[in-house]
Amino acid sequence: MLQYVSRTSAVRGIGYPSLVRCYAAGRPGGSSDEAELDSARKWLVKLDPETIPRSICDVTFSRSSGPGGQNVNKVSSKATLRVPTASLLPIVPSLLRPYILSSRYHAAKGHDIVIQADESRKQTDNVNACFKKLNELIVDAGREAVPGETSPEQTKRVEMLQKAEAAGRRKMKEFQSKKKSARRSGSGRGDD
Repeated sequence: MLQYVSRTSAVRGIGYPSLVRCYAAGRPGGSSDEAELDSARKWLVKLDPETIPRSICDVTFSRSSGPGGQNVNKVSSKATLRVPTASLLPIVPSLLRPYILSSRYHAAKGHDIVIQADESRKQTDNVNACFKKLNELIVDAGREAVPGETSPEQTKRVEMLQKAEAAGRRKMKEFQSKKKSARRSGSGRGDD
């Protein structure tokens, strides 16, 4: 995310707003942060519901609620996916961890991520829906924690806009300076 930060120029002593890249964790980035961001981006690109290891999860089934008639009352089709955070967090890039722990699926007392699905009448469809929700949770955490890469065109455009802003500011200062000097010399009064 880009934020306006007021900086004072050491050369001119002028305070001007400039764009500084601040990451979701609130710290300005350095070279080690860029490497961490790149690895997190690559990890997120490879992620899909099938790549989440099933061995770290515990799936239980229970009777669903709501409409569905006799099937809802007799068949345990609702799937509950329980993923211990101690198993999930080492797999996930460190930038995403705080966002996962603050999600609505995190059960703080049990230290688990608990996801339920009862959209379908079939157990397997509900299990797949749980893993899809877990994937969406991780991807959403990635969107919040990992900023997108800035293209060279965008960087060039920002530089051009900053140069244009500086030129406009310089031109306005020169205009104000000429106006002030005209007042001092008395040539602009028109004393007739």
